Amino acid sequence: MILLDEPMRKHTTFGVGGPADVFVVPDSVDEAVATVRACRKLGVPYFVLGKGSNLLVSDEGFRGVIVALEKLNGIEVVGATIECEAGASLGSVAERACELGLCGFEFAGGIPGTVGGACFMNAGAYDGCMADVLRSVDVIDADGEVRTIDADDLALGYRTSRIRTDGLVVLRARIELAPGDSQEIRAKMRELNHRRKEKQPLEYRSAGSTFKRPEGHFAGKLIMDAGLKGYAVGGACVSTKHAGFVVNTGGATATDVRSVISHVQDEVERQFGVRLEPEVRFLGW
Repeated sequence: MILLDEPMRKHTTFGVGGPADVFVVPDSVDEAVATVRACRKLGVPYFVLGKGSNLLVSDEGFRGVIVALEKLNGIEVVGATIECEAGASLGSVAERACELGLCGFEFAGGIPGTVGGACFMNAGAYDGCMADVLRSVDVIDADGEVRTIDADDLALGYRTSRIRTDGLVVLRARIELAPGDSQEIRAKMRELNHRRKEKQPLEYRSAGSTFKRPEGHFAGKLIMDAGLKGYAVGGACVSTKHAGFVVNTGGATATDVRSVISHVQDEVERQFGVRLEPEVRFLGW
């Protein structure tokens, strides 16, 4: 499927963002590879999209091609190994693991992203992260070749990886889990989701945690101590429930969101000498 001038607000969890020139939804891994290779050959800017859960697209949109991997959501299980296509949601993988009595992926059940995005940024929550379970990925490398890379060679760190720094495109990932009890796994997933609902502003649209955790600090506490809970520009606001989240309370523009983020960075740095680094990625600015 190919769409022109597709509003990106339909494809981001923030619910903001202007039109992309071209929006391509490949039906298969081979189509995704061909699309990325064509963009590179023609020198056309492109961006590979999962669920748009860690992304702020400008109100002007994106002058290039969005390659949306939403149809690449296959999941296959052999023993304790789960092979997932890049567009598979973390929630669906966690559910499959639970059904089969495989433990170790409970932490990811409530993260609203895809396997590809999770590998890209080594996503994690509640003392678990992709580096704990990832075994290998199939990627498109800088030369346009498809190859398999072991997780040990991905330099997985806090919200980063070689996938991010080297411009690789994830096509598939293999996750190695351990045998467990389905009921215990389900109970843990429910517990983590309950904690999320209690502490995070899930009633509003957002991109999850807005800032990375600065060394020696917690972003949310710094923002709260700076007196910025509830700070708003237009429809964008620092959550009063958890200061580490910038949320769309309704009718926000991407410019509103970016303005709040910038003000929080400046004010926290002014008061505490710590420059917060956004966890959210910016596209089209």
